[in-house]
Amino acid sequence: MLYFWLTLLVILNAFWLVLVLFALPGNWLIVITTSLFAWWQRENNVFSIYTLIAIAVLALLAELVEFFAGAGGARKAGAGWLAAVAAVFGAIAGAIAGTFVLPLFGTIIGACLGAGMSAYVVELALGKSSDASIRASIGASAGHFFGSIAKIAVGLVIWLIVAVAAFWP
Repeated sequence: MLYFWLTLLVILNAFWLVLVLFALPGNWLIVITTSLFAWWQRENNVFSIYTLIAIAVLALLAELVEFFAGAGGARKAGAGWLAAVAAVFGAIAGAIAGTFVLPLFGTIIGACLGAGMSAYVVELALGKSSDASIRASIGASAGHFFGSIAKIAVGLVIWLIVAVAAFWP
């Protein structure tokens, strides 16, 4: 019966992984579900504490990378620190707005646009040229996009760790 429950856990975690594509907290849902399962089946010692810590640390790192990627992209494109900070908050606002405007992938698109638009507006307000502001905007948007891709990739690694650990002897 344990293998039946483990199979359901892996399938549920695959569903949580798909949620990451929509900028939802799928990685954290994998961590929480797996931790609850480990607690529920603690007498079977399915997942070690090290496995649970590893997936939690990976989920945290993925969040940090995604959160700060827009700022890093803006800075790499020549934006000032104020525009980089604006890109972070613009990504959050854009993600919220995008969720309501476009049902599928609107969150990621909105976050990328929000990061770029925020960096652009701040750079322009600080007196930079339109070209420099556009470069900062593209850097912030691209940075946030690649941060989202990195979060999805880390989510896949988390899912694989749980799937292998579930059936590893």
